[in-house]
Amino acid sequence: MVKDLNYYAGLEYEIKLRKLTKEEGGGWFAEIPLLPGCMADGETVEEAIESLNDAKINWIETALELGRMIPEPNNEDFSGQLRVRMPKSLHRTLSQMAKEENVSLNQLIIYHLSRGIGQKL
Repeated sequence: MVKDLNYYAGLEYEIKLRKLTKEEGGGWFAEIPLLPGCMADGETVEEAIESLNDAKINWIETALELGRMIPEPNNEDFSGQLRVRMPKSLHRTLSQMAKEENVSLNQLIIYHLSRGIGQKL
């Protein structure tokens, strides 16, 4: 398979959108985090995404011309399962905490991991 402009342009890259403040000029800011510096803005979400698609094409064309590596999105599915090895003392402490709170060890660990990355359950 030839990895040319059409190949990369057809990939589904994650887009991040942010509403711009009045101090920033208003409108919307859009970027593709996997392609450093690939960003655009617009008065509406639709305009920002349309501008970002143009920026994406320009970003890819430039990278191809310069012979630079172009990151590809990772579209693997996640099962939601993870095996973690930990010290026995930590396992014991977590198990005791779960028992005290009358929840499963799994629930306790998910709760604390979520809190650690700033997400609310």
